[in-house]
Amino acid sequence: MSHRLTHTALLVLVTLSAVNLAHATNINVTGLFTDRAMVMIDGGKPRVMAVGETVQGIRLLRADAHAAVFDVDGKKRTLSMGESYSGGANNSAKPVAILSADARGQFFTTGTINGSSVHFVVDTGATSVTISTQEADRLGVDYRRGQRGATSTANGIAVAYRVIFNNIRVGGISLNMVPGTVIEGGGLPLALLGMSFLNQTSMQRDGTTMTLTQRY
Repeated sequence: MSHRLTHTALLVLVTLSAVNLAHATNINVTGLFTDRAMVMIDGGKPRVMAVGETVQGIRLLRADAHAAVFDVDGKKRTLSMGESYSGGANNSAKPVAILSADARGQFFTTGTINGSSVHFVVDTGATSVTISTQEADRLGVDYRRGQRGATSTANGIAVAYRVIFNNIRVGGISLNMVPGTVIEGGGLPLALLGMSFLNQTSMQRDGTTMTLTQRY
């Protein structure tokens, strides 16, 4: 009986080890500093890693204001602000972005529009990705050639232009030719990550964490 129990226990340990090895690790970079990086691992709470530190098998090799280099499963992975990496047994995993909510339950993230850094707030009530004319000028978006119209804002009716953004990137998700809106005036301090982007992802919320998974 003792021999059988020991054999069964070994089988359980082997099975559990296989499950752990098959677990896909997800890293999302939410902050970059000299020799440090703020990361979310497997949807956990954000934490700051120092160069040389290892967390859950992930080692931070280098970090600066532009990117962080990690050792994951013996391979180097370079991630910039807002980018994520999904590793493990399922190497064909779809691109994801993991966002954290603030104290008010709003989800903010840093991404890019046409390759330039942009601060977003997730807004499921916005039909499209929306920015101000000031932000459009900074990004080099020629909104004046877009279809001119009007839209309702918190400050009343504003002139708006329909545009197409060549590329929008959030975390590991990169989408091309995304419909957008540019609103005149300075009443939009952040870009709205609206449904023209979100509709191309699957959204899953778990407490203060939201995971966006790119559809194909």
